[in-house]
Amino acid sequence: MERASEGRTSSALFAGFRALGLFSTDIPHVVRFSALKRRFYVTTCVGKSFHTYDVQKLSLVAVSNSLPQDICCMAADGRLVFAAYGNVFSAFARNKEVVHTFKGHKAEIHLLQPFGDHIISVDTDSILIIWHIYSEEEYLQLTFDKSVFKISAILHPSTYLNKILLGSEQGSLQLWNVKSNKLLYTFQGWKIGVTALQQAPAVDVVAVGLMSGQVIIHNIKFDETLMKFHQDWGPITSISFRTDGHPIMAAGSPCGHIGLWDLEDKKLINQMRNAHSTAIAGLTFLHREPLLVTNGADNALRIWIFDGPTGEGRLLRFRMGHSAPLTKIRYYGQNGQQILSASQDGTLQSFSTIHEKFNKSLGHGLINKKRVKRKGLQNAISVRLPPITKFAAEEARESDWDSIIACHQGKLSCSTWNYQRSTIGAYFLKPKELKKDDITATAVDITSCGNFAVIGLSSGAVDVYNMQSGIHRGSFGEDQAHKGSVRGVAVDGLNQLTITTGSEGLLKFWNFKNKILIHSMSLDSSPNMMLLHRDSGILGLALDDFSISVLDIETRKIVREFSGHQGQINDLTFSPDGRWLISASMDCSVRTWDLPSGCLIDSFLLDSAPLNITMSPTGDFLATSHVDHLGIYLWSNISLYSVVSLRPLPTDYVPSVVMLPGTCQTQDVELLEETIEPSDEMIEYDSPEQLNEQLVTLSLLPESRWKNLLNLDVIKKKNKPKEPPRVPKSAPFFIPTVPGLVPRYAAPEQNNDPHQSKVVNLGILAQKSDFCLKLEEGLVNNKYEAALNLLKELGPSGIETELRSLSPDCGGSVEVMQSFLKMIGMMLDRKRDFELAQAYLALFLKLHLKMLPSEPVLLEEMTKLSSQVEENWIHLQSLFNQSMCILNYIKSALL
Repeated sequence: MERASEGRTSSALFAGFRALGLFSTDIPHVVRFSALKRRFYVTTCVGKSFHTYDVQKLSLVAVSNSLPQDICCMAADGRLVFAAYGNVFSAFARNKEVVHTFKGHKAEIHLLQPFGDHIISVDTDSILIIWHIYSEEEYLQLTFDKSVFKISAILHPSTYLNKILLGSEQGSLQLWNVKSNKLLYTFQGWKIGVTALQQAPAVDVVAVGLMSGQVIIHNIKFDETLMKFHQDWGPITSISFRTDGHPIMAAGSPCGHIGLWDLEDKKLINQMRNAHSTAIAGLTFLHREPLLVTNGADNALRIWIFDGPTGEGRLLRFRMGHSAPLTKIRYYGQNGQQILSASQDGTLQSFSTIHEKFNKSLGHGLINKKRVKRKGLQNAISVRLPPITKFAAEEARESDWDSIIACHQGKLSCSTWNYQRSTIGAYFLKPKELKKDDITATAVDITSCGNFAVIGLSSGAVDVYNMQSGIHRGSFGEDQAHKGSVRGVAVDGLNQLTITTGSEGLLKFWNFKNKILIHSMSLDSSPNMMLLHRDSGILGLALDDFSISVLDIETRKIVREFSGHQGQINDLTFSPDGRWLISASMDCSVRTWDLPSGCLIDSFLLDSAPLNITMSPTGDFLATSHVDHLGIYLWSNISLYSVVSLRPLPTDYVPSVVMLPGTCQTQDVELLEETIEPSDEMIEYDSPEQLNEQLVTLSLLPESRWKNLLNLDVIKKKNKPKEPPRVPKSAPFFIPTVPGLVPRYAAPEQNNDPHQSKVVNLGILAQKSDFCLKLEEGLVNNKYEAALNLLKELGPSGIETELRSLSPDCGGSVEVMQSFLKMIGMMLDRKRDFELAQAYLALFLKLHLKMLPSEPVLLEEMTKLSSQVEENWIHLQSLFNQSMCILNYIKSALL
C-alpha cells in the first residue's frame, strides 16, 4: 500500500484531456496568409498556448504546445509564430512546436515585430533588442529612458528599408535605421500617448492611435498630418484599413465599439456597437477582402463581412465562450456529447465535446422578451436577468416544450429555457402569493419524464410546476416544507418520491403525487448541496462540516459516510453505474470515493479550486470548472482504456498538484511520461496457497486430473480402437530430414546387431517408482510434500498405475500403502488440496478394498481417516445447506 502511494505522482483514475470554451484573451490576434494553401489563418492566444483557425470556416487547424507561463504578446511572419511569456519569447513552427527561444530581457516583453530574418522585441523598461531568428543571437540593443520615451507601439513602414517607427507614452515618435543604429527623425507628436500604429494602404502614410481617442493620419515623409478623427469611447486599442477598394478605416475602443471612418469624405460612416462585451483587443481587415477579424477579452473571436449598401458589418462567423467565470455545468442528454454551462456573464451555453461547430449559445436571459424585441433593447443591461446559479435539464420532452429550468441570483422567479430553439423559454415560474423581495429560489430539479419542475425557495417552501403550461401544481407541507432555506430538491426516477433538505439540518421524503410527508430524518450538520443518482436510488449529501453522507432512498438510511475534505464541498457527481462518488472542494482537491467498499480510491490537487464537477453519462470524461477560469476542463477516465488499481488510499496519503488540461499538452510532459518506468501502482498480487488454516482449500489442478479417476475403466473401454491401425500403402507425405542449415534427407536406421533378442527385458518393471520411494521416505521423516507433488504432475492413467503398484502383488508393500494413507491424512489435516485427497482416497479404496480388512495396520489408518473425512464433511454440509437456504429465500421472497 505504501509503495503504491509513493509511486503515484498524480491521479490514477483521471488524466487531463483538453479544455473547452477557450477562444481568446486580451492579447491581439495575428492574421497570416499561407501562400501554399492560398488561405488566411488567424491565431488567438488562450492562456499558455494559442489556437490557429482557418478564416474560411473558422475551424480549428492547430493547437500549439503549452508554454511555462501565460502568453503576454504575439506576432507572426510568413513562416513562424512568435509568442512572449515573461521576459522570454519563443518561435513556433507549424503552429505547434517551439523551434527557437530568445532570452536576454530583464523585464516583461510587451511588443514583438518581425523584421525579415530578424525579430524586434521591446520590454516594459523600453529596452529594444533585435535578434537574428535562426542563430538566436542579438544583433542590436537599444536602451531608451522610460521617463522621456517609453515605447508603447512599434511599426515597420512599408518600403522603408531597415527602418522602424516607434511610438511612446509621452506622445513623440522616432524613426530609426536599425542597420546603422541611427535615429533618423523625431516626430513631436500631439502631447498624448500613442497606443497604436498602423500602416495605411498609401505609402508614407501611417495611422496613429492616441490615448485621447484620436486617430491621426500622418505622412511620415513630410511630417504632415493629413486628417484627424476622434472617438469618444476612450483610447484607441487597434486600427485597420480596408484594402478591397473602399477607403474605410476601422478603429477599436475599450468599451467594445468599433468606429468605421470614410477616408475620402473624412467622416464617420458607421458604428459597430457592442461588437464585443469587453475592449477590442485586435481588429484586422483581410487583404483585398471585405472581412474584418476581431477578438477581445470576452473570450470571443468574430468575423464580420461588409456586403451591405450602408457599409455596416454583419456577423459572418464566430467562436464564442463565456466572458466571465462559470457558475454551474452539467452534461445534457445521455450521449455525453453536450455540456450545459451557466456563467456570471448571464448567458447559458452548450459546449460540444466532439467538435466546436456543435457549440451553441442559448443567450442572455431577458426579463420581458417580447417587449425587448419590440423596443430593440437586446443589448441593454437593465433588461437582462441576473446570472444563473442553479439549473436542471431533462431531454425527454425537449421537442415538445422547454427542457431546462434555472434559478437566478437574487431572483424569486425561475426561468425556463428551450434547448432545441436555443433561447429562453415561455415561462417564469414563481408562486403568485409571495411578494417579498428577499425570497429567492435556491434549488431546482426536473422529473425524469420532463413534465414537472420542483423549485425550492429560501423561505423553506417547495413548489411543483408543470413545464408545459407553467401552472403551479402544488406545494409540499402546509405552509413550508422546511423551516430554513431549501438546500436541495430531488425526484426519483418513477415520480414516486420527492426528497428535500433544508439549512436547519432535516432531510424529508415526500409522496410526489399527494405531497404528503413520508419520512423525516435529521442530519449531523447542515447540508450544503444534494445529488440523487436516479438509477441506483443513491443520494449524496455534502454537509457544512466538510463531510459527505450517502443514503439509500429505499431504506432511508445512511449507508456511507466520508470525511477528509478541508474546505467547503462545492459539487458532487456520480459515475454512470453509481459505484463512484466524486467530490470537488474549496481545498482544491477532487476526490473519488468507492461506494461498495466505502473507501477513498483517488485524490488529486489542482492549482485552482474546482467549483463544479460533472461526469459524462457514458463514463468517458469528467468535466470541471474552476475559480476565475472561463473554460470547461475535461479529464479522461483512465479505467476505460487501462488497468487501474482501485485499492484504498492510506489515511496519510498526500495528493500532488495536477496542472489543468490545456488545449494541448507540452512535449516535456509527454517525454517525461515515456521515460518514467512504470510505477508499481499495479503491484502483482500473489495469492497465498492457503488464506487460513481453518479454510478448506482446493488445488489449482484442472478437473481432468482428478474428476474421472473412478471411471477410467469406462473411459478406456469407450476409447478402445475397433480395429488395429493399418499400414499406409504409400510413402509418408513428410519425408524425414536432418536438422541443419542445409536440408538433407535422413537415412533409414539400420540394425547393426543381427543377434539382438526381440524379447522384452522385464527387469526394468521390477524397479520401484519414484512415488514409492518418496512414500518410503515419508514413513521415516513424516514429510509427504515430495510424494504429493509427484502425484500432482501425473495424468489420470499415471495416477491409477502408481496407486495400483502400491499393493504387494504389484511390487509394493503394506508399509508403502500405510504411508499413502498417512499422506492422505496429512492433506485432510492441513485442509489443502481437498478435492485431490478425496479423489485419491476414493481410487485407492476402489483398487485395494479387498485386501484392506486383512491388514490390521491399514485398518487402523482407515479408521482415523474415516473420522477425519466425516468431520470435514459435516462442517461443509452445514455451510452448503445454509447458503442454499438463503438463495432459495431470495429467489422466492417478495422483496
